Amino acid sequence: MELGFHIPIFDIDGGPTAIAAELARVGSAAESSGASWLSFMDHFFQIEPTGLPAEANMLEGYTTLGFLAAHTSTIDLALLVTGVTYRHPAVLAKIVTTLDVLSGGRAVLGIGAAWFEREHRGLGVPFPPLAERFERLEEALQICAQMWDPKDNGPYGGTHYQLAETLCSPQPLHRPRVLIGGGGERKTLRLVAQYGDACNLFASSPADIEHKLDVLRRHCDDVGRNYDDIRVTIMANNPRPGPDTVDEFVHAMVEYAALGVDAVMVTPTTGAPAAWIDGMAPAVPKLAELG
Repeated sequence: MELGFHIPIFDIDGGPTAIAAELARVGSAAESSGASWLSFMDHFFQIEPTGLPAEANMLEGYTTLGFLAAHTSTIDLALLVTGVTYRHPAVLAKIVTTLDVLSGGRAVLGIGAAWFEREHRGLGVPFPPLAERFERLEEALQICAQMWDPKDNGPYGGTHYQLAETLCSPQPLHRPRVLIGGGGERKTLRLVAQYGDACNLFASSPADIEHKLDVLRRHCDDVGRNYDDIRVTIMANNPRPGPDTVDEFVHAMVEYAALGVDAVMVTPTTGAPAAWIDGMAPAVPKLAELG
């Protein structure tokens, strides 16, 4: 099992002028730990699950990833996850392509249907009903796939998006993996089976993950997809670094590893995330031993 770091908080010790230097340290710490993944949220306002108000600091996600691309060299970079409503899908494909080229082929497209209505209303971003957001998500997945097909620069005609051309030059150095976030059994996991290279689920319990993966297997059977081709990742309850707690965290992951979970994401929630990452680094080789 691999370890990834997901950074949701930008209220950095020292204030806004300290953010850039701390994020550079985050990149260095994450790579030095041996982790395989570094991600940020895709929000414009801070979200309540972090325990912070909407007014707390929040950076634009892809600009932040571009900064981290210049301060890292090996770790995968992504947003967990991009809201499909925030950017036109063709522009999104171009953004992720740019990240991939400038990072040396390390971009991952994390994407979902979006949910935080307040930031949409606050900034005037259209927030259609849930059913339409899922329709747009499926079309966005189709558009990105076509944009990343060097043999197909032709038009795309969908219900919500119409493109006269799907030209994307340069192409990504490596076709970005597509991670679809969420555990909705009827729509989200069906999209994972049909379009995704990876899923991301909240690790509420091993039993719940086992159930979600059984649902995903059935969707894979329905669309003729090999379930084993899909990378399974989870978001874990936030551990507290330290020798005892790291061991407790690794022990808690044993059952998830046995279910075939490939990677677990953890989230620093302090004003000094680089130091937090340093404290979690001993978990990397211990998780690797789980298989």
